[in-house]
Amino acid sequence: MKFGFDIDDTLIDLREYAFGVYQEKLGREVDKEAFHELQRVEIHEIFGMSDEEGAEMWNSLVDELYYADCPPSPGAVELLQTLDQQGHEIYYITSRTAEHGENTKEWLKKQGFPVRDDRFYCGMKDAEKVQIIEDLQLDYYFDDKPAVLETLNHEALKVLVRDQSYNRHLDLPRIKQWADLHELIENEMK
Repeated sequence: MKFGFDIDDTLIDLREYAFGVYQEKLGREVDKEAFHELQRVEIHEIFGMSDEEGAEMWNSLVDELYYADCPPSPGAVELLQTLDQQGHEIYYITSRTAEHGENTKEWLKKQGFPVRDDRFYCGMKDAEKVQIIEDLQLDYYFDDKPAVLETLNHEALKVLVRDQSYNRHLDLPRIKQWADLHELIENEMK
């Protein structure tokens, strides 16, 4: 089987990690409940920043956020290792800019994710991401972003959403913990 995965806020909890970094850099403590209630991907509004200020802050911290200590989501590495060991094809499809492609791939490998160069796609807009997913003829695809998930309605493709506060309006199978996915896949393959 072919499995496709987004990276940020799907395999790693980048927004939550960034939330901590923002608090440290801005010297402000913000209630974590406010973070968990955000209805958009961007986190700057809970720190009182405009979209422009938020984009500027994110861009100034992007290397630190992408390659520092942001941990993989619990169980994600183990699940993908198991899928790889079982002979499934694993694809990474991320909208991170192309300039971050090689470093992202190496960072994933250091975390223990099974990554093959020919199954790693980086640096595209949402519409291009959808096209890549379709062209790969994946069996399963996992993402957090509504703009991508809402456009993937193909019978052959099973789309699952990584649960986040900003995507709860989507009526799709939802993954809250990666251990749940392992059980779902095992049951489906029987």
